[in-house]
Amino acid sequence: MVGPELHGLTSGEAQARLAADGPNALPVARSGFVSLALRTMREPMFLLLLGAAVLYLALGDWLEGAVLLGMVALNIGLTLYQEGRSERALEALRGLSAPRALVLRDGQARRIAGNEVVEGDLLLLAEGDRVAADALLLQGGGLRLDESLLTGEAWAVGKRVAEGAVAPSAPGGEDTPFLWSGSLVVQGDGIARVTATGERTALGKIGRSLQDVGVELSPLQRGIARMVRLMAIAAVAVSVLATLLYGWRGGDWMPAILAGIALTMGLLPEEFAVIMTVFPAIGAWRMARAQVLTRRLASIEALGAITVLCTDKTGTLTENRMHVEQLFAGGEFLRLPAGPDGLPLAFNDLVRFSSLASKPRASDPMEQALHTLAGSGRQDGPLREYPLSPALRAMSQVWDDGDAELVTIAAKGAPEAIGELCHLSDADMADLRSAADFMAGQGLRVLGVARAVHAAASLPQEQAGFSYVFLGLLGLADPLRAEVPAAIDQCHAAGIRVIMITGDYPATAVNIAQRAGLPDSGVLSGDAIEQMDDPGLRERLAQATVCARITPLQKLRIVEALKANGEVVAMTGDGVNDAPALKSAHVGIAMGQRGSDVAREAAALVLLDDNFASIVRGIRLGRRIFTNMRSAMSYVVAIHVPIAGMALLPAFLGWPVLLFPMHIAFLELIIDPTCSLAFENEASDAGAMERPPRAVNSPLLDRPTLALASIQGVVGLAAVVLAYAWALTQLPESAARAVGYAVLVLVNLSLIFSSLPQRRGLQARLAGPNRVPVIVAAVTGVMLLLALYLPVVKQVFQFSALPSSALMLVVACSLACYLVNTAASRLVPRRHTSD
Repeated sequence: MVGPELHGLTSGEAQARLAADGPNALPVARSGFVSLALRTMREPMFLLLLGAAVLYLALGDWLEGAVLLGMVALNIGLTLYQEGRSERALEALRGLSAPRALVLRDGQARRIAGNEVVEGDLLLLAEGDRVAADALLLQGGGLRLDESLLTGEAWAVGKRVAEGAVAPSAPGGEDTPFLWSGSLVVQGDGIARVTATGERTALGKIGRSLQDVGVELSPLQRGIARMVRLMAIAAVAVSVLATLLYGWRGGDWMPAILAGIALTMGLLPEEFAVIMTVFPAIGAWRMARAQVLTRRLASIEALGAITVLCTDKTGTLTENRMHVEQLFAGGEFLRLPAGPDGLPLAFNDLVRFSSLASKPRASDPMEQALHTLAGSGRQDGPLREYPLSPALRAMSQVWDDGDAELVTIAAKGAPEAIGELCHLSDADMADLRSAADFMAGQGLRVLGVARAVHAAASLPQEQAGFSYVFLGLLGLADPLRAEVPAAIDQCHAAGIRVIMITGDYPATAVNIAQRAGLPDSGVLSGDAIEQMDDPGLRERLAQATVCARITPLQKLRIVEALKANGEVVAMTGDGVNDAPALKSAHVGIAMGQRGSDVAREAAALVLLDDNFASIVRGIRLGRRIFTNMRSAMSYVVAIHVPIAGMALLPAFLGWPVLLFPMHIAFLELIIDPTCSLAFENEASDAGAMERPPRAVNSPLLDRPTLALASIQGVVGLAAVVLAYAWALTQLPESAARAVGYAVLVLVNLSLIFSSLPQRRGLQARLAGPNRVPVIVAAVTGVMLLLALYLPVVKQVFQFSALPSSALMLVVACSLACYLVNTAASRLVPRRHTSD
């Protein structure tokens, strides 16, 4: 509790110190423009383009060399744009995921970003918080911290309040007043004044090595990287063979080398790396806009596979905006508001002691509601606190009421726990349960309240050592979020079973579950779980939808049992003890507003608004991201078939070379923005949440996807081969090359539209919300016309003018390719994200 002498900083003082000292953060290595450009230019694709440009210049083809260098610059620019967009998205995520701190500003407790903490701030610390900066403890009760991040020692150390001048100390010391940035509060609470921030902290002085820590690749990323390596090796081998064939047949080795470079470029699937970088980063940014923070990008892969969603009740399904609605004391019920004359005398002690049993500076909405009902909380602090424990769902606070000999104790907790503390008779306990059931049946959260008086000199070690008197029950209402029933309906339509897990009274849980739209399958209680073996629990959880009176440690058993049943589990949590369950779940989801730092660090996702509907939006976005990644991969595979085919087939058939590096560079200007922007920007299809979850081990490029991509690619290749073969018999070589290349470019555009995940008509596609494919097609059409008819560009591409019959053939071949591939996408079985 904050004493009158502790006021904290004003907002103006904090802003001035932040400007003077800088943010409370360690420096993070970020990719600047120059380093991004250098890294991009080291990529094989750009090295090949540069090599081809040098060869053109060496041959004296200055115009071709200059144009190719211009295309290299354009490709680098596109890559830098994509990288920059991803970096900006990740930077936004870093800002959202920065640690939070509760400080006293302008006399009010305020939750701020950890990097806004300044020297002199008062940190309000509670169990589960991570200390945001080095600080000196001014007030605290039973505070113990885990400083292993700094010391490597696994055990927690106790802290004492600073008294007078204190000598400096190193991290890891027992019974010192120093708190260190990065340490974790594992017990107790307190108030500490910040003494150092940022690089001036103990963590900052030794933490520069964190800048060099890399990000571990997900299984999906590792699989794609392995496939790219194998394809790159195959591309080099085939290109060497093609170069030898061209050189042996024609005797001119420079064009043969250029054709070999073009073939290598055509076979390299370097777009896969772009997709695996851009899609998760931009997707995570989109999810953050939907109030779901992605702490680990790999978790996006699991979202579309979730089969069971375990959710808290308070604050997730409900608004976490509590008010006391009903009281029970002396055998009588009272519904609030009580009327103009205030509370009847019989209920005054119940209300007063419920407030005394709550933390003076409460952050919990339930305790805030109790203080509001009592009028105000006390401004001094309790002499001692007996916290809630898994064994006893009750807490007590000891107060000095001015009597030198005696102290007053206020207790609140679960009705049965309070009844146990008061040693009620069987008859009185039955009356208590009956009253609690009646209130819980109305959807109220029920608390019992008791008081005691004890000798000040001999406080017991456990709260059960006091002689309590039962005062009554309070029923608190927490409205169901309006959007929850519709969100749960979406989950059921998507094949996701929702299980509500709460520490509340069973009757309360059932009432909320019914209003939320969960099916009635009975209540699985924590006491029942304690009596079950693992096979029995797995069998019961196969049907359960409501779990009540559940302890955090039982959440872990529930997760493990569901996983043993073959389910893909998402679990929400907010407390310190929820961390094991969040870590064990396939997708751990922590609460961003009321959750502890421990829970947030253990989770893969963080709900910024603690809202169940945001989880469902996140699942929909996760399915969208996976679908769009799969479609982009399918497009890349499909377009590389005709490109590689037309770079290789002429060498075997004795035809003139169709593709030189210039032509491949032009195609890359189309492919790169398409795979990273057009597909990523595609919205979810209407049935995204009407399909069952996909198999958890389903690869991104599964057999149906590869089959469809191969068919589409072969159809495209056939269109180009037929057009080029006809043109070689009817037209000069340069005109035939123009025909074959124009068909290849338009086949590319047709593959874009036939590979997009939404199967809509072309007219609807042109008017749809995703205009990127249309823009790409329009820009490509203009550039192709310039290449075919602008003399300077036509010369560079080694084209000549096309007669009208050739133009009609180009349009007919590309249109036929689009129609066949669109039909194939409907006929060939293809898995969606949730199959």
